[in-house]
Amino acid sequence: MTVRAGREFLAIPGPTTMPDSVLQAMHRPAIDIYSAEMAGLTESLIRDLSKLFATKGKSYIYIANGHGAWEAVLSNVLSRGDKLLVLESGRFAIGWGHAASLMGAEVEVLRGDWRRAVRPHEVEERLRRDKEHKIKAVIVAQIDTASGVQNDIEAIGKAIRASGHPALYMVDTVASLGCVPFEMDKWGIDVAMSGSQKGLMTPPGLGFVAANDRAQEAHKKANMATPYWSWSEREGTENYRKYAGTAPVHLLFALREAINLIHAEGLENAFERHRLLGEAVRRAVAVWGEGQVLGFNIDEPSERSNTVTTVTVKGADPAAIRRYAKDKCGVVLGTGIGDLEGQAFRIAHMGHVNAPMVLGTLGVVEVALNALKIPHGKGGTDAAVQWLGESVSA
Repeated sequence: MTVRAGREFLAIPGPTTMPDSVLQAMHRPAIDIYSAEMAGLTESLIRDLSKLFATKGKSYIYIANGHGAWEAVLSNVLSRGDKLLVLESGRFAIGWGHAASLMGAEVEVLRGDWRRAVRPHEVEERLRRDKEHKIKAVIVAQIDTASGVQNDIEAIGKAIRASGHPALYMVDTVASLGCVPFEMDKWGIDVAMSGSQKGLMTPPGLGFVAANDRAQEAHKKANMATPYWSWSEREGTENYRKYAGTAPVHLLFALREAINLIHAEGLENAFERHRLLGEAVRRAVAVWGEGQVLGFNIDEPSERSNTVTTVTVKGADPAAIRRYAKDKCGVVLGTGIGDLEGQAFRIAHMGHVNAPMVLGTLGVVEVALNALKIPHGKGGTDAAVQWLGESVSA
């Protein structure tokens, strides 16, 4: 017997649940890719992406996922043999560094911990020791969806500047753009990248890059560039060049509607919604953790992200929790990945998400814990309800 029916709910950190209006925006014929309508759509999206990144720099749209956007960043600003400093706090900056290594860069990892954020003073110290300025760029993820950490991107930027080092500062915002504050220009970020399938509520398949003047200068000397990724090849008056060929028309329709929804809500309101719902999840996990089986992967509360919570499981099988939630109740939880494979599950709370979605997910997890007789503190969902009742004014 199950209590699932109808639409399955995704509580995974990407692809996230898409609004019905975003899905409906794609249900229309393609348009002439050489038309003024197509050019206007492109211009509006590039302009709004720069606003989301909070930059006066140029933004680019790629037909690619986040891994493709990684390559777009690397190939446009690095030359083969250039040294890259990777700031570890989970899986994804490491993955970005691995891509750089395969592309011909020299990669150094500033070792961190999957249970904490990057320490800005460690970044400053390493850069100060690089007297010859061999390090050409520093890369980090704002939020790592494997570990659940949120790094202090502003503080890391200050540390880089305090070191007096000229390395480019490059940030992965795949799991953060549109969900938490990000100030590319204000925080001294040279290049930022993101993807469509998380906070931007659009199907997977679009990657985004924003680059400031320093990055554009580096691009002029970089020798990794290939025709598809090259920023230079995407210049010019012909609209098709901005996509290196045929535009992904229906994905652009979806993105346009998704950004319209963000505008309608207001970006600051979206940030606050994510903060409130993220804390609701954390309140529930804190109570469940009283049973000494479930816990937070990230030790420091201030470093836990507002878009995904990674829940560690000791003495029980996290896969059993996920199977019960999916098969019996129709809620799909994220699996533990990388160093946390088989040791955790993840609850996403990003993008098109509201109180019923989050409280329903928490309720299903609690049902699973009861059904599987996994020790846990009682009343986790109640704690989330109480938090929202106290925090969302009447």
